[in-house]
Amino acid sequence: MDIRRTVLWMIFSFSLLLLWNNWQVHNGKPSLFGGTPPAATAQAPNPQAAPAASTAIPSAPAASSAPAAPAGGGVPTAAAAQAAQSQRVVITTDVLRLTFDTTGAQVVRAELLKFPDANHDDQPTVLLDDSRDLNYVVQSGVVGSTSGQPFPTHQTPFRMVSTDRSLTGDTLAVVFEADSGGLKVTKTYTLHRGRYDIDVRHDLTNTSGDPLRPALYLQLQRDGNNPPDTSSFYHTFTGMAVYSEQDKFQKATFSDIEKKKASYIKQADNGWIGVVQHYFATAWIPPQGKNRTNELLEVAPNLYAARTVESVGEVSAGASASIDSHLWIGPQDQKAMAAVAPGLELVVDYGVLTIIAKPLFALMTWLHSILGNWGWTIVALTVLVKAVFYPLAATSYRSMARMKQVAPRLQALKEKYGDDKQKLNAAMMELYRTEKINPLGGCLPMVVQIPVFISLYWVLLASVEMRGAPWLGWVHDLSVHDPYFILPAIMMATMFLQIKLNPTPPDPVQAKVMMIMPLVFGGMMFMFPAGLVLYWCVNNTLSILQQWSITRRLKHATEAAANK
Repeated sequence: MDIRRTVLWMIFSFSLLLLWNNWQVHNGKPSLFGGTPPAATAQAPNPQAAPAASTAIPSAPAASSAPAAPAGGGVPTAAAAQAAQSQRVVITTDVLRLTFDTTGAQVVRAELLKFPDANHDDQPTVLLDDSRDLNYVVQSGVVGSTSGQPFPTHQTPFRMVSTDRSLTGDTLAVVFEADSGGLKVTKTYTLHRGRYDIDVRHDLTNTSGDPLRPALYLQLQRDGNNPPDTSSFYHTFTGMAVYSEQDKFQKATFSDIEKKKASYIKQADNGWIGVVQHYFATAWIPPQGKNRTNELLEVAPNLYAARTVESVGEVSAGASASIDSHLWIGPQDQKAMAAVAPGLELVVDYGVLTIIAKPLFALMTWLHSILGNWGWTIVALTVLVKAVFYPLAATSYRSMARMKQVAPRLQALKEKYGDDKQKLNAAMMELYRTEKINPLGGCLPMVVQIPVFISLYWVLLASVEMRGAPWLGWVHDLSVHDPYFILPAIMMATMFLQIKLNPTPPDPVQAKVMMIMPLVFGGMMFMFPAGLVLYWCVNNTLSILQQWSITRRLKHATEAAANK
């Protein structure tokens, strides 16, 4: 068996991986390597009526300065009147700075005070905004009026009735009111110290003389543009998601929503809706156990909405009804999100290898609780992974050590049989059998580790805990590339050393290909997260030590046997 077969086996394995990756992308699944999905293209707005409401929900304006006409019945206040009455209210806690617009009592800006901006360390990350660069807001309202005058929607002027603007205790209530169509709506946002989940209560009071049957909608609106810190080298999911106990986590790209190809549960009595981007998410969690209708739709060119609509039931004249919901605006903190709602932690996108990635992250979290540094956590994780694969690696290294010992004999066979490939292969097979060598043994550890490598890639790429996490010296953020490319250079050096420790392929062309591989892989790693390159450097170093130790022991054993 020729070393060329080993190379071909490696190529075949990587080809299968690439074919599987392309099949996943073709079926709308995330690429194993973070391939960029098709960009959403703008088309004419096509607002849809909410199935659970008797009156259409107003469509969102294309820009905050120019509200658009509603999609159907329930005409809201005129745009000019809204602009004249609209006010911005800034509310600050220890982790959030939220800006509310009194038009609709919407959250139109959210700054995450504990997370510096990717490009400006002295400024917080802006998750929500209604500027020309980003249209991403949180909305809610009531529909279902039959009187010709709409109930309060996200386009209706509200008035702020609370006075506190900053969190001083453990909670802060921000209250808005509006009265329209014979229905008074009071929105109460209750913010908590150190938390990104917000309790939201809608109190509906019938001020008319007739029974009303309102329906409450909760809505997240976002444009289809990528976040400003999106890498040109790799791409993470940005889009909308729906979760239910029946169908679990379902996500949809803006392109699929625009083309009406998004697949998600439309009717449910549990779950949540959300908008997901790299490291951060927003989500509405309606009351559980109440029937609702979910919608993902395009409301204007390059502007999308995720909404859930539920009937409040009949509210008699002078009576009231309350609906308690939860709102998440913040990082993809898996532990905190899981405590807010089942499945909310699934917004952390680990790709198709989640079954491996989640245990890896759980192990890393435990290690970090001991070590207190994510860089050293990666080093410790690498040691543990190498320990698990040690029996397989030891067998591989012994096989490669024997290959290196018989390399002169293989070269002699090649010279003896010349171009007679059949006799050469037969002689090589006999030599392998005699020396108990498996030519493919050196490939197996690499193939086995590919799923672990890809899973760790997604863990490092998707886990917000890695964002801004330093290691030592020059590595200030394990989630981005090494600023001085020192780790990729070390990785290339360790790969070269590994190749030198391996038997030299008898074919000069193959030998040159093997020497080029470190340059190719090292070049790829120049833009990969520093944490991933750190893992690979430590992995290579441990592999070199293992291989050197096994080769040395085998050499001593061979010499001892020869001296007997």
